[in-house]
Amino acid sequence: MALESPYQVVLSAEEHRTLTARARSGRAAHRDVLRARIVLAAAAGTANAQIARWLGICEDTVRKWRHRFVDQRLAGLADRPRPGRKRVFSAVAEAEVKALACELPAESDVPLARWSCTELAAEAVTRGVVGSISPSTVGRWLRADAIRPWRFRSWIFPRDPDFAAKAARVLDLYDRLWDGRPLGADEYVLSADEKSQLQALRRRHPDLPPAPGRDRRQEFEYRRGGTLAYLAAYDVHAARVLGHCAPTTGIAPFGQLVEQVMTTEPYASARRVFWIVDNGSSHNGAPSIERMHAAWPTAELVHLPIHASWLNQVEIFFSIVQRKVIKPGDFADLDALAERLLAFQDRYNAAAEPFDWHFGRKSLDRLLERLTVHEPLAA
Repeated sequence: MALESPYQVVLSAEEHRTLTARARSGRAAHRDVLRARIVLAAAAGTANAQIARWLGICEDTVRKWRHRFVDQRLAGLADRPRPGRKRVFSAVAEAEVKALACELPAESDVPLARWSCTELAAEAVTRGVVGSISPSTVGRWLRADAIRPWRFRSWIFPRDPDFAAKAARVLDLYDRLWDGRPLGADEYVLSADEKSQLQALRRRHPDLPPAPGRDRRQEFEYRRGGTLAYLAAYDVHAARVLGHCAPTTGIAPFGQLVEQVMTTEPYASARRVFWIVDNGSSHNGAPSIERMHAAWPTAELVHLPIHASWLNQVEIFFSIVQRKVIKPGDFADLDALAERLLAFQDRYNAAAEPFDWHFGRKSLDRLLERLTVHEPLAA
């Protein structure tokens, strides 16, 4: 005859509802479901041995959770805090390794371009930060703070003395403002540039299409078919592209692009058409502004700051062209490349929407504040 437990479980209506819901849950942790079933069975007067057989667990487990529930009710079914393994490395040592990862190796006369977890572990031992440490431990510490010293991003410090004013002027145009006044319905903003040195590469073997479990395959060797330039003007508010291909870039090909656009409606009858361009040789300096105005009085050439092509929205379009048209490249000749570019331009215009541009005046101010911190380094 089974001995009666000294810990008799009597449930309130609320406890019974909570435990029943937990025991029937399909999403709760298994341990919580199991403990709820133990307590419900105990409340029904079932002996510990029978509950253990029913649930396929040890009788000591049933006894443990019956006892805890009687002492602490529902709170007793939660896991108690566990001390865990004793810490091997101090918090100070961890902080010093993370600080080391945030240094450039050259600052410590280490002949490396960037740190890896293995090299950081070795350097920490060399400096006496720790007696020994594994690269995996270093990697775990760095992941906790999203520190990745083996990765880098390129950037260039603005050296245009009028960077803020020139950039703000372009950002205002993107917001349809000029000299603080809204643009009219018959005023347009175009972002223009050239994509040069596009190669007509012809593969020595035709590409193989993708198949289940196999990526598209492309022959490595190719024959060169020459290069051409793609010049384009992008209407930032209408998401419309007008462009043409030329053997090379230069003042004349850019002038042809301007003529192509300025003789096309609605730009032909516009009151003003703003052309945002970088400082490339095709449209550089005050002479380019005078040349543009003399040929097309309603056209206004607006130059970006030096090294600020990232503010030119047509560069986003060119990146789309690079991904969707140029790579992977396999063109019979220059005519095939030009035909593909212009066909994609028509396809893009049929469904494109303006870019979701968020970099405005406030973003520019925040950028300039961050750059101010690095000015002594730039000098």
